[in-house]
Amino acid sequence: MKILVSLVSLAAFLLVTLPGPLYKFAIIDLATAFSGFKYAVITGVAALILLIIQALFKRQTISFASAGLAVFFSLIAIVMPLKMMNTAKNVPAIHDISTDMTTPPEFVAIAPLRVNAPNPVAYAGAKTAEQQSKAYPKLQTLTYTQSKAELVTAIEQAADNLGWQLVNTDKNAGLVEATDATLWFGFKDDIVVRVEDNGNERLVDIRSKSRIGSSDLGKNAERIHGFIKELNKVLGE
Repeated sequence: MKILVSLVSLAAFLLVTLPGPLYKFAIIDLATAFSGFKYAVITGVAALILLIIQALFKRQTISFASAGLAVFFSLIAIVMPLKMMNTAKNVPAIHDISTDMTTPPEFVAIAPLRVNAPNPVAYAGAKTAEQQSKAYPKLQTLTYTQSKAELVTAIEQAADNLGWQLVNTDKNAGLVEATDATLWFGFKDDIVVRVEDNGNERLVDIRSKSRIGSSDLGKNAERIHGFIKELNKVLGE
């Protein structure tokens, strides 16, 4: 019984942790990866039930270490998918976030890299803008007094600090384009930052868009918030 509980809890743990890397390295497709989460929850619950049965009828076979490990593996298998589901319910099912939703920054050098991406390079449109406004009202155009050249340099530095892969910088146009990949699944999201003159000040807009998936689970908005924080840090503000 002890071995069975250990094996089932380990299987549950692997079902929730392996799909990401396996998809990332193109060993399985996305549908299969997400199916693993469903079976992870079922297997995790089964492991806990078996552990309870063991505690009731074969208590002498339980050790603190094996029981603790089984509970840990099972809870990871159950909690992680449920947490993702909860996040999906609490954020809009959108994947294109911009601080300027009227005239969002456009991808230039990155556009050819998205030719085969399920999500097209064009801005997602008015419905997405409406959903974003309700979910992320604080994401708005930034205003700075530094020159365009200074801001472009700072944007490059902030992007590098965040581990983004710089794709293109056009100082004359005030554009910086980069790509970021999520750690677990390796999903690629693209970012473009635009700097425009507005009298004695500069307007900075950031757009982050996923290449795949109808919902980004809030990742693009989170990325933009993180970038703004890092940019202000680089600028000393």
